[in-house]
Amino acid sequence: MSPARPRRSALYMPAGNPRAMEKARSLACDVVILDLEDSVAPDAKPAARDLALTETERGGFGRRELVIRVNGLDTPWGEADLTAIAGAAVRPAAVLAPKVSTPEDVAAYAARLPVGIDLWIMVETCASLFSLGRLAASGGPLAALVVGSNDLVKEMRCQVDAERRPLQAALSLTVAAARANGLTALDGVWNDIADLTGLERQCRQGLEFGFDGKTLIHPDQIAAANRAFAPEADEIAWARTVVGAFDSPENRRKGVLRVEGRMVERLHLEQALRLLEIAAALEET
Repeated sequence: MSPARPRRSALYMPAGNPRAMEKARSLACDVVILDLEDSVAPDAKPAARDLALTETERGGFGRRELVIRVNGLDTPWGEADLTAIAGAAVRPAAVLAPKVSTPEDVAAYAARLPVGIDLWIMVETCASLFSLGRLAASGGPLAALVVGSNDLVKEMRCQVDAERRPLQAALSLTVAAARANGLTALDGVWNDIADLTGLERQCRQGLEFGFDGKTLIHPDQIAAANRAFAPEADEIAWARTVVGAFDSPENRRKGVLRVEGRMVERLHLEQALRLLEIAAALEET
């Protein structure tokens, strides 16, 4: 399992907008995703690609993890996006690949990435839902599954509200596939920028499903995601209690303990240690 890193809030920013990318350097999000795909018009994509790499080289994003979402390899721009990123003097932490449906798709992107760049993939096609286990088990640079809920809704022709009932099976299976393979799982976007109450409800739902964080489309959404996906004080206190109990000399060889009236197993110890890693990382920001 990779070291715990906060990814509570992953903000999409249009790579063709210099002002947006400049603003990203001062925002409280954990991840900045420079988007070359949906937010960039076809005739503006080459310029957006150049600008994204210029801004990446310029740096200044601080603790924020920088990711570039490329165009698909089945488009006129995807190959050029990946070639440019591979040849850049300064590269992003990860590349986010859209419309991934098969393990062969994952392999095609992975083959074009140099060592040191992680691969994140969008789960946003109906076909991908029936290949989640194989997608997540692809290995190599694959590090995260990111739900593309808008595209899933479009393909399924379903109707969703904040509870997203038609998507709940897909959401749960995405998290399960990620967890089975030690990957990060990020929830899809909330479209109604003005409805922060709905966003908070959906962030809570995403947390309940087990997601590490949520992808966002506007800076005003960052605070809600950061609150929802950050460990709460009582969770941190309990995690410390669990770790302390197993760390006692008399308990170090035991598999099950009774702690403050609760049954606690070593799987709970693993959960507690990871939560404390996240909490410690957040204290450093």
